[in-house]
Amino acid sequence: MNDTPVIGVLALQGDVREHLVALAAADAVARPVRRPEELDEVDGLVIPGGESTTISKLAVLFGVMEPLRARVRDGLPVYGTCAGMIMLADKILDPRSGQETVGGIDMIVRRNAFGRQNESFEAAVDLKGVPGDPVEGVFIRAPWVESVGATTEVLAEHEGHIVAVRQGNALATSFHPELTGDHRVHRLFADMVRANREAESL
Repeated sequence: MNDTPVIGVLALQGDVREHLVALAAADAVARPVRRPEELDEVDGLVIPGGESTTISKLAVLFGVMEPLRARVRDGLPVYGTCAGMIMLADKILDPRSGQETVGGIDMIVRRNAFGRQNESFEAAVDLKGVPGDPVEGVFIRAPWVESVGATTEVLAEHEGHIVAVRQGNALATSFHPELTGDHRVHRLFADMVRANREAESL
């Protein structure tokens, strides 16, 4: 079996191109995903940062919300950054009217918790599962995780707030590693996708 995983980036809104570049640097075949038939062709999916309400509405409009929920329930490896973290939350503390999520991680998130766009910042984050130095986290109108369920592992905190989590095949960060040129978080996700492919082939 070819060891190179095919990882999609949900290309409805947000920093899609940066994730495609980071995934390619992490030795994955990266491709944009907008429609259900494109979702069927990937081994894993990244949900990028952007505006979570807009991504939610467009996912419904393009017909990918329900197929994506079903595949995540079935164990599709998925990684959400910033707005993508919100999309993977089972519950949003302060949802916009009509806002839906994919779900998949037993957590409650708070939107824009770290402040407005002009309060964006960078910070070194010790991320469990990523060897070497701390990763540089770019926080842009970033959420944080208010609380997690018993099966959700906290991978990182910043100033007492949870900013990275994992539950099974689902990974989420408040920050944007794709904007830094450090591809270790994408490599971690690519390794998760490879491990899942191997498990499914047994």
